[in-house]
Amino acid sequence: MLTPRDDQPDRPGGLNPAALSVTDTARTLTRVGGRPITEAMIERDIDEGAPTNGDGTINLVHYAAWLVRDMAERAGANGGGRGD
Repeated sequence: MLTPRDDQPDRPGGLNPAALSVTDTARTLTRVGGRPITEAMIERDIDEGAPTNGDGTINLVHYAAWLVRDMAERAGANGGGRGD
């Protein structure tokens, strides 16, 4: 069931998870992740290939997928696989 706010995606002051600034990405991930995420950490990920939109904003779903893939690749490179 939709609440009155759910049907207003462009409401003033709302965040668009498909187009977050580096600052908003860091704040959001800090709030939901339980550990501090800094703008510098996000910028470093971008420098290492994290996806961004054409305007430099970050799609949170694409970024999360990139992080998971990056962690899996690092685990595999360090022998952290299950060995199946």
